[in-house]
Amino acid sequence: MKKTLITLLAMSVCTLAMAQWGEEEMSDKPTFRERIFTGGGFGLSFSNYYDFISVSPLIGYKVTPKLAAGIQVQYRYTKYKEFTPKFSTNDYGISPFVRYSIYAPIFLQAEYEYLNYEYPITTSESIRKTYNSFLAGGGFFQPIGRHAGFYAVAMYNFSYRAANYGEVTPYNSPLVLRVGVTAGF
Repeated sequence: MKKTLITLLAMSVCTLAMAQWGEEEMSDKPTFRERIFTGGGFGLSFSNYYDFISVSPLIGYKVTPKLAAGIQVQYRYTKYKEFTPKFSTNDYGISPFVRYSIYAPIFLQAEYEYLNYEYPITTSESIRKTYNSFLAGGGFFQPIGRHAGFYAVAMYNFSYRAANYGEVTPYNSPLVLRVGVTAGF
């Protein structure tokens, strides 16, 4: 029970994190450095069935105080404990995104996600597939100090297709929710 509670807490707080970005004032002629923002996320989850680690740094560019574009890379490691011997998989991907601040702290976001996903089917065999997804939705960003903030994002995966019998997909729903605390660099 304790492990499950720790897993749920880690999944809800330490999922993918957005970079620090909002509707900050920009000088009349901002430098390139003033327009750049960075951040990322780190996720951990441990249970009796699997261990999960996720790292997802990102870099973005403020085109205007309200419009930003960027790219996020991700790596996920999963160790499945239900197999004997234990089996691990590695997923990786890249997601260019565009974000528009409607009215601080509310924003709209669209992103394309390329994900190379691996899933075990037996103790010695796995399936590796590439998924391309177009996601769009909105979110809320609340700064917590200079280099941190809380965010919640709900996006719809317009490329979602339910898996047929025997198929595997990285998403079990077209709705993608991300909640967490930023990790600005």
